[in-house]
Amino acid sequence: MRRMVLSILVDNTSGVLSRVAGLFSRRGYNIDSLTVGETQDPAYSRMTVAVTGDNHILEQIEKQLRKLEDVKEITELKDFESVCRELVLVKVDAGKEERESVISIANIFRAKIVDVAETSLMVELTGNQAKIDAFIHLLEGYTILELVRTGVTGLGRGSGDISDYID
Repeated sequence: MRRMVLSILVDNTSGVLSRVAGLFSRRGYNIDSLTVGETQDPAYSRMTVAVTGDNHILEQIEKQLRKLEDVKEITELKDFESVCRELVLVKVDAGKEERESVISIANIFRAKIVDVAETSLMVELTGNQAKIDAFIHLLEGYTILELVRTGVTGLGRGSGDISDYID
């Protein structure tokens, strides 16, 4: 089993997300992470999809995605050829006793404290999946009140741009 991150350039039209997600559900494939957003050209959106499977399944996913009319280009975001990031917001129960140690952990990871209440802190962290996982692991000694992750998003390195893929 291996993990693959796909950057999918699609037409920015209604129903595209549903068609892509439907392809996965019809074939019984699981999506580990999915992020979608408009590109610099409002006619197109970029989907970043992380999936796990054996080589045959991953190959089938890519082939099936290429068949969709709305899909303009698919690029695998490989580790050393791309930059991938994720955002996490974590609300931690942190009274006077815990506050400094939570802030210290946040500082080690270059995270930002984005909200402070009497008994809690909210921390924002951006990084690769391993960094996010390590941060959350260090916070396991505290009470995490709420946590949300955006999912992976990324772009290929270098000077290529969206115009390389569209008519």
